[in-house]
Amino acid sequence: MRNANIHEAKTHLSQLIESVLAGEDVIISRAGKPLVRLVPYEGVSKPRQPGAWEGQIIMADDFNEESPEINAMFYGDEE
Repeated sequence: MRNANIHEAKTHLSQLIESVLAGEDVIISRAGKPLVRLVPYEGVSKPRQPGAWEGQIIMADDFNEESPEINAMFYGDEE
């Protein structure tokens, strides 16, 4: 693991980046206290494709209908 203070990090940023890309851990500190860790960029996963779940989700025919039992729990008996 390599430790660098902020001044060193500013001065030798490209060298620190090369160290990280080579697999070394790099910690940047201020006044001897670790602040951040440099890590290689992983990249973005492949873009999402709309409709990937098409035909796999089934919605009940009575999805929008109200249930008297549930309404009674929320609003009380209104009879």
